[in-house]
Amino acid sequence: MKPLSPTDQLFLWLEKRQQPMHVGGLQIFSFPEDAPDDYVSKLAEQLRSDTEVTAPFNQRLDSRLAQPVWVHDDHLDLEHHFRFEALPTPGRIRELLAFVSAEHSHLMDRERPLWEFHLIEGLSDRQFAVYIKVHHSLVDGVSAMRMTQRMLSTDPSKRNMPPVWDLSVRAGRKEDRSEPSLWHSIGHLLGASGKQLSTVPTVARELLRTVKAARKDPAYNSIFHAPRSILNRKITGSRRFAAQSYCLKRIKAVCHAHDTTVNDVVTAMCASALRTYLMNLDALPDKPLIAMVPVSLRKYQKSDGSESEGRQAEGNQVGVILANLHTDEGNAVTRLRKIHQGMQEGKDRYAHMSPEEILNYTALTLAPAAFNLLTGMAPKWQTFNVVISNVPGPKEACYWNGAKLEGMYPVSIAMDRLALNMTLTSYNDQVEFGLIGCRRTLPSLQRMLDYLEDGLVELERALVS
Repeated sequence: MKPLSPTDQLFLWLEKRQQPMHVGGLQIFSFPEDAPDDYVSKLAEQLRSDTEVTAPFNQRLDSRLAQPVWVHDDHLDLEHHFRFEALPTPGRIRELLAFVSAEHSHLMDRERPLWEFHLIEGLSDRQFAVYIKVHHSLVDGVSAMRMTQRMLSTDPSKRNMPPVWDLSVRAGRKEDRSEPSLWHSIGHLLGASGKQLSTVPTVARELLRTVKAARKDPAYNSIFHAPRSILNRKITGSRRFAAQSYCLKRIKAVCHAHDTTVNDVVTAMCASALRTYLMNLDALPDKPLIAMVPVSLRKYQKSDGSESEGRQAEGNQVGVILANLHTDEGNAVTRLRKIHQGMQEGKDRYAHMSPEEILNYTALTLAPAAFNLLTGMAPKWQTFNVVISNVPGPKEACYWNGAKLEGMYPVSIAMDRLALNMTLTSYNDQVEFGLIGCRRTLPSLQRMLDYLEDGLVELERALVS
């Protein structure tokens, strides 16, 4: 028996019919070169025979003294969690994304362990897919990514590899968390410890500095004044998932030309896509949109991935930056430079703070957002409009039972008053975007993939000129 942390309990409490609180991932594989046509069905037979289920996948919810706890499920039905399915013809990516959109809209049965594994055949060009979803109270997005990586191998000849539910657990999930979330930060703030009190002077000083800067400069990343937007309306339970890969070399070429980071460029691509999408709906706010961007602060890096000379953020590991996306700026290069400047200011703010101070500062600055997201009673406290999260993935080509992983796309969470989540991950020489949003609130969300490409092309054209 294991009690749920306050943060994980919050994920259960937040869940409603229109607001499922599970995260997921979509992986696309190519058949091994020597594989028969029935390769996927034989793989399904192999997976069905693997009835060993390890933690956390063998845990279900229960209650002790009115408190939720994880307990071992003695009656786990693997057939419920592992599902072998086929796409309708013609088996295009369009049909695959429609399948994931529908499955990601469905709540999971809380009487069972809160996960599903979908093996999907019927893709054209001798490909198949895996879609995994896990409740956020059971595992966070970064840990889910790492579990998926442990299921894979860089050896294409390796066979009889176990599925994700049969992987032994390494040191606890909480220690494995390397990217912050809004709710983890708030939960941390609520926890009692002596270190919390010692951070008060520094956190108060930085908050005061932030507010003063916002008063002097309207373009500063204010913590209270994100504009009202259709992105921040109440949502339905129906989802639209859109995914696309982009060549990392293209993005790094823009980085080198403008002396920015990969994270700056992908954030600028998202800003450009949001600007175009909302303009086409006649819904672009006059004020620039604000994004919540988790960033790694363990060390500063140049765009080519090498360490900057002598600049280390000692002790700092992660932070959340409220990034001004400058969607009121029409020039793509100017927008990128302004985004880079704002992101660097956020990193510099954290460079002189301890990890505890960073977490508490983040929690306090996001408190208005948490209150508004939970209640909708403070629309003027719209702290940010969208989440743009970058989760590191494998740097080498990966395989699973001989099948080459062609792409891996994160599938995150949309919420009331946060109708769009833009999550991306790196894989090999690609950057994989996964966009999840409410179908009704954000119609034709898939068009944003074209607008992401347009945003990158616009920056590339500036290099030529």
